Amino acid sequence: MPLRVSQTIPVLRIFDVAKAREFYLDFLGFALDWEHRFEPGMPVYMQVSRAGLVLHLSEHHGDACPGSTVFLRVTGLDDYHREITAKGYGYLRPGVEPTFHNSRGMELADPFGNRLRLDEANPSAPAE
Repeated sequence: MPLRVSQTIPVLRIFDVAKAREFYLDFLGFALDWEHRFEPGMPVYMQVSRAGLVLHLSEHHGDACPGSTVFLRVTGLDDYHREITAKGYGYLRPGVEPTFHNSRGMELADPFGNRLRLDEANPSAPAE
């Protein structure tokens, strides 16, 4: 049987659970699916999700490289932009900008240097 990938789940390195929760849950509106620690006081490994995107966030050394980028093709970018902008998050004021490939995008940088790069096709742009 040939290999078939059923889901891709990026792992992003975090260094502070409270800041991760503030950014991913409170600001971006993700749901916390589960959280794991081998014992109290140990690093956390958690899963968050929203709108079909699942991310693993890890405090474990070596799980991921800080400063990674996840590229996401999306629809509904303007509505999502309005939703998160209305929250008045003090550390990021993202904008929606044209991109080089006839799309529009918004980049969201988390407190740990990781980026979610949302990209939506621009229906009014001519095809490349």
